[in-house]
Amino acid sequence: MTYNSARHAWEAELIRFAVIRAVAIVITRLLCTHRVEGRHHLPRSGPYILAVNHLGMLDLSLVYSELGNPEIAGWVAEKWEHDWLLGPFMRAANAIFIQRGKVDRTALDAAVAWLRSGKVFGMAPEGTRSPTHQLTRGKSGIVYLAQQAGVPIVPAACVNTEDALPALLRLRPKHAILRIGEPFRLPPIDPARRDEATRQQTDEVMCRIALLLPERYHGVYANHPRLQALRASRPGEG
Repeated sequence: MTYNSARHAWEAELIRFAVIRAVAIVITRLLCTHRVEGRHHLPRSGPYILAVNHLGMLDLSLVYSELGNPEIAGWVAEKWEHDWLLGPFMRAANAIFIQRGKVDRTALDAAVAWLRSGKVFGMAPEGTRSPTHQLTRGKSGIVYLAQQAGVPIVPAACVNTEDALPALLRLRPKHAILRIGEPFRLPPIDPARRDEATRQQTDEVMCRIALLLPERYHGVYANHPRLQALRASRPGEG
């Protein structure tokens, strides 16, 4: 590939992502007002994992409207891959389609490769939208990615994004918050206690997200000892 063709390809990619982000911005502004807190915690570049809770459909547009760029990818349920409208849009936004309810090795390996290339991977450790609008038990995929790629995790929280469309239809649009926390790294896992350590580290990620959320969202982590320890060390948070 010549210099000019490479430059034109990069320019086309930037235009594509500008359009995608513009769509996300329009959707977000139609559904709510919002603000971002803790943006200074974001590393200047990848690789890192952005770990965020998932309350509703507004989450994706909110996060992408503020943080979306060509360097970020994420998992999307395989059911959307062939959707006539969302499928092409998701592919254009670097979606990695994943089969839910099973270990999708192809999707896992693709995410690790993305991170090893120095980029950002966004994901909801719960694996799906919370039916209770509270935190549900996290899945271990995020620990696998962090350990395999050797990257830090940036916790983030979407607040007040549940039921955004019904609120708008009632002429009471929500004020959403995207709150970003401090990056952290998971220690290496002792092979002799892999299952226990993986569960512990998954809960660590979820408690770091919970720390950024009001108590009404803490869900299954409301009384978790690690969350209590984090809150005690950071008065005024969570």
